[in-house]
Amino acid sequence: MARILIVDDEVNVRNLYSEELEGEGYETILAENIAEALAAVGKGAPDLIVLDIKLGDESGIDALMQIADRHKNIPVILNSAYSVYKDNFQTWAADAYIVKSADLKPLKDKIKELLERKEMPQ
Repeated sequence: MARILIVDDEVNVRNLYSEELEGEGYETILAENIAEALAAVGKGAPDLIVLDIKLGDESGIDALMQIADRHKNIPVILNSAYSVYKDNFQTWAADAYIVKSADLKPLKDKIKELLERKEMPQ
């Protein structure tokens, strides 16, 4: 069972994503800020990370840079309500960028795609 770390400062979003992804057969780990996210990664690398960009006063892009530097093998999906960040070259370190929507199908499809790609022999 793949483990997915969900990093979002909004508790309702974390819980919704957790419920939806667990319904798809994934195990979820929840974090609301960068410190919790990095601690979760340090305890045992998840198979994939869904990372919000706006984390209260913190930037998910900062977390992305730290994760990409230390754990290059963990796919990261930036999941933001703001499409404008797609133009920020630092977001290109992510494996995907999904704009938040009430329809979670694009996020679920990208998670499945990235996990399948990760399992493929190199």
